[in-house]
Parts: sequence; structure tokens; C-alpha cells
Amino acid sequence: MENREILDMRNITKDFSGVKALDNITIKVKKGDVHALCGENGAGKSTLMKVLSGIYPHGTYSGDIYYDGNILKNRGIKDSENKGISIIHQELNLVDELSIMENIFLGNFILKNGMVDFYKMYQKTSEVLKELKMDISPDTLVRELGIGHKQLVEIAKALSKNSKLIIFDEPTASLTEKETDVLLNIIGDLREKGVTSIYISHKLDEVMKISDEVTVIRDGQFIECRKTSGYSKNEIVKAMVGRELGSFYPEKNNKIGEVIFEVKNYNVFDNIGKQRVKNANFTLKKGEILGISGLIGSGRTELISSIFGTYEGSKTGECIFNGKKINIKSAKEALKTGISMVPEDRKQDGIIADMSVEKNMTLSNLDSYTKAADYVDTYREKTDVRRYIDLLKIKTTSEDLAIKNLSGGNQQKVVLAKNLLVNPKIIILDEPTRGVDVGAKYEIYKNIVELAERGISVIMVSSELPEVLGISDRIIVMHEGEIKGEFINKDVTQEMIMEAAIVGGRNESGN
Repeated sequence: MENREILDMRNITKDFSGVKALDNITIKVKKGDVHALCGENGAGKSTLMKVLSGIYPHGTYSGDIYYDGNILKNRGIKDSENKGISIIHQELNLVDELSIMENIFLGNFILKNGMVDFYKMYQKTSEVLKELKMDISPDTLVRELGIGHKQLVEIAKALSKNSKLIIFDEPTASLTEKETDVLLNIIGDLREKGVTSIYISHKLDEVMKISDEVTVIRDGQFIECRKTSGYSKNEIVKAMVGRELGSFYPEKNNKIGEVIFEVKNYNVFDNIGKQRVKNANFTLKKGEILGISGLIGSGRTELISSIFGTYEGSKTGECIFNGKKINIKSAKEALKTGISMVPEDRKQDGIIADMSVEKNMTLSNLDSYTKAADYVDTYREKTDVRRYIDLLKIKTTSEDLAIKNLSGGNQQKVVLAKNLLVNPKIIILDEPTRGVDVGAKYEIYKNIVELAERGISVIMVSSELPEVLGISDRIIVMHEGEIKGEFINKDVTQEMIMEAAIVGGRNESGN
């Protein structure tokens, strides 16, 4: 006998400023299943889940929600949590200055005789961290964690609430392959215990591996729902984008020139003196796409953010740009030098949520639109913004819309456009397609290749081996703060990269 439905969302419609984000969507989820929700960025996945979880309360949308046999009229997220529904957001919502334990129980402290029961909270935090295979103290401050571990803390928050239905919104976007396997195993264990999961992910291998059914939505509308066992990845992609995708990675015609940037004997230390990067040496050529691979914690982000001047720790060694030594100490200095960077965490470092798409895009390049102290060339500013909206296919109703109203992938495209507007000679991309759907990924890959074809040099950090291999000309691999492998990207396999990333010591650079 088939599982009964735990969730039935009927004819859900949600408007933003007259634009339908959700258009009469109906979705049914069976109890104890892992139900995947797929669609491009802007398709309405996160909006639909915000309706379910009470972030958009009853009365702000039309349609009905039936949960566990009862009609659901959440007035807020606390209502949904009390009914056993938890959501793990794509973007991190943690307080850096609090401990893991305090973040997990924030707003929901365990009390004993009117006092906070720290012992009980510590004990429960230890249990859930152990379940997530995180060998770390509950007292650890969140600011001391990498982004991958922060994502696992978000997951720990949901697991601590003993929810009956958990919504996972891009939970593995920042996780390593090993961490992803841990999470998928946990979701499998939850299914065995009768817990229902709604799993949103652009990583279709994960969808195929973990889900029982897949619902695809496109442009705010329901497209289809099928059993995963009868679905192929190509069929899911076609349903998501409304067309067949050709080769996933664009052809490259970039001409690689002479070395324009060199890093010599480079070391990076964090604020407490721990060495994060050890004696790094590499070069970058004009028009080259240099991929940097490695597991989370390998020192990739520390290396590039230190070069860009935004890492809070200290550094030693040399950076040589166009034959001259440089010592960049801020993002402003880097941009003036001709180096721009798309950060890994767009929410914290890439955007100002309440500002418009236009102002976010031109923020780093305002000087170029200023004709005099009191005059800004708004016509040229808007022309440039609209050109990049078209070029990167950014889905927005207007350039004046607050960027917080865009999907995660479209926010990422705005950050990319912001960095292109300064006309850099080198652009650093830290996880450029994190949380981005398959259609948007292809557009970003095309733009990266076009940058290289224009003679711009690209440094791309990525946790996704297929994209590192798909568009890089050369690849360096980091392991525990050291560059342990270098490869000309010809006949290189994922296994070769992983060997260097895990145990180090492989070099086929041909240099």
C-alpha cells in the first residue's frame, strides 16, 4: 500500500508587485518520502517553500495547504515549526559571534526551573553533531567555521527540532563530496524513521540518488511530477529549461598569452596565527582560465581572498602583476590595480540586500559614472546595467527592484556583472555557480569563456570537479594549505584531481 500524503498544496498563487512568482501550483508529497523539487533559479521553488514554512504567512498568497490531514494557516515560521515543519535555507542564517550550541537553540532555549539548561543543550548539540559526523565542540564559535561547516550547523538546527517534514533548500551547495555523502545518508536514515524531506537541489546526481519522486516547476508553474526511478537526468533538465541542452560546457577559443601574474613563496596566516596557506607558488597567463581545486579547508579561499586584499589575517611572500610587485590591502586597491573578485558568500560579501539591482551592479564602478562632484551620468549607468541584465540573462522585473527579491542564482549574476563593469585584467571567481541552476550555469560558463577570449585572465575556485575540468585551461590542486598538484587540462580525470586533493603530491603541469 502506498504512503498517504502528508502534504497537499493546492492552487498556490503568490504575487510580488503584480508579478506572479507562483501561478496556481499544486504539489503533493507522500509521508516518509524524499520528494525532490527541481527548477531553474527564479522558477519559484524557494518561494513555494517559504509559503509552506510560514515565511510568507497565510493571507499573503491564495490557495490551500493541507498538512497531515489538516488545513495549514501559518501566521509565521514559528507556527510551522510547532507543527513539525523545518526549513534549511540556501543562504546561511547564523550568528557568527555565538557558539554552535547557541545558534542551534537560538529562540528555542531549553529551560529548567525557569533557567536556561545549558547542560541539556550541550548534550543535545553533541548528539546532533555526532550524527552529522562533525568532530567539533558545541562551544566553538560559528565565526571560526568554514562555510561548509556552517551549512552543517544549519542542518543540525533542523535535526534538533525533531521535525516531521524537513525542507532542504540547496543544502549541499557548499559541502565537499564526503560531507554530501554524510548528509544524504542522514536523509536516508530520516526516511527510515518516517520523516519526510523536500529536497531542492541543482545537483541532479544527488536528486537521482536520494529522492523517491521529482516535481519540476518552471516560471512559477507546475510542469510535471514523476517517480525518480522512471526519470532520467536529461528528462529533468528538459522539463526544467523547456528545451534540450546541448554540450554542457561551451567551446573555447581563448588564446593564452604570456605570464601576467605570479605568486611566489606565499604564506597566509589567520588572526590567531594558524597557517592556512604554505609556500604557494603559481603563475597566471593572459587569457587563461586557471582552476583551483581542493577540499573545503584546503586553503583555496584563504589564498585568493588574501591576494585580493580582503582576508583578515596576515601574509608573506610576493605577488607580481605585469612585472611589478604588488601588495594589495583592500578590495578598493585590488579594483584599481585591475583585479576583481566574485566572493563565495554572496549574501555576506557580494550584495547589499535592500539596494536595487542597478545600484548593486554599479557600486564598485561609481567613479566612472561621475562627471563632476555633484553629477552622475545616470543614462550611461542604466545603459550598462541593462546591457548586463540582457547579457547574463538576469531575471528581474526592473533594474530598480531590490536585489533581495531575486533568486539566489540571479543575485550571483548581478555580482558577476558588478565585477565585469570595472573592466578587470584579472577576475577571481570563488564558487561562481554555487546555488545556480543548470541553465544559468551554462550562461555563466559562456561568460567565463568569453572573458578569456577577450584576453581577461580568470582564476576560478570550485568544489565541483566537472566544472573545473569543463572550462579550465590549467588546474592547481590544494591540500592542507599547500599546492600539491598542477595539471594542463588535457586528458585529466576527476580521479587524478581527487588523488592530489586528498593525499597530495601529483604534478603533470608540463612546466
